[in-house]
Amino acid sequence: MSETEGIKMVMAIIRPDKLADVKTALAEVGAPSLTVTNVSGRGSQPAKKGQWRGEEYTVDLHQKVKVECVVADIPAEDVVDAIADAAHTGEKGDGKIFVIPVEEAVQVRTGKEGEPAV
Repeated sequence: MSETEGIKMVMAIIRPDKLADVKTALAEVGAPSLTVTNVSGRGSQPAKKGQWRGEEYTVDLHQKVKVECVVADIPAEDVVDAIADAAHTGEKGDGKIFVIPVEEAVQVRTGKEGEPAV
């Protein structure tokens, strides 16, 4: 397998309630294929304190959604811009976006490799 320069994975951690907007935005820029995973984590969003049955507790891991989108035929910057615009609320906890180079891609069904596999 050889390294393929043009394939990028755009990975975003966003608020769950912004997923529908992000999916629509990705389809509009020509990147309808994505993988979605429910995740939890923490960043700059403050911890929440609560009480249950008289006991105080702290929730410092917030529920988020990880969206992964691998692209070769459209610029990763377009995908980043679409996600950032669709996921933005202006509040702490809006999320992060990462762009990662993909060394290789293989389509299981056809055996295609590189950009044609994406």
